[in-house]
Amino acid sequence: MVEGFDPPTVAWGRGHRGVDLAAAEGTQIRSAAAGTVAFAGMVAGRPVVSIDHANGIRTTYEPVEPAVSAGDAVAAGQVVGTLLPGHRSDGVCALHWGARTGPKTYINPLRLLQPAVIRLKPLH
Repeated sequence: MVEGFDPPTVAWGRGHRGVDLAAAEGTQIRSAAAGTVAFAGMVAGRPVVSIDHANGIRTTYEPVEPAVSAGDAVAAGQVVGTLLPGHRSDGVCALHWGARTGPKTYINPLRLLQPAVIRLKPLH
């Protein structure tokens, strides 16, 4: 992770409304969960894919060259696009992954990940 989640204190205030995850240019980006593509196109000169999931959650992936179109159903783990450079000013190639539960309610997308199952072997 290059930069973590830093929610704004007010709706339009400063903050980082997602996480930046370092990855190589050309990395296939996959949907965090099953859902419907809400948007796939340009926002402020950057390619973005947004997906609506159950429970009113919307995830956003940027800068991602879309491999899907608005209205497409996607499965968890399905490729939705390819990572492009240009999100960060420090030159690090990274995916900006955001999540929200309403138009102004951002959540840490890392909370959507399932924790790893740890199995310990008994000592004998």
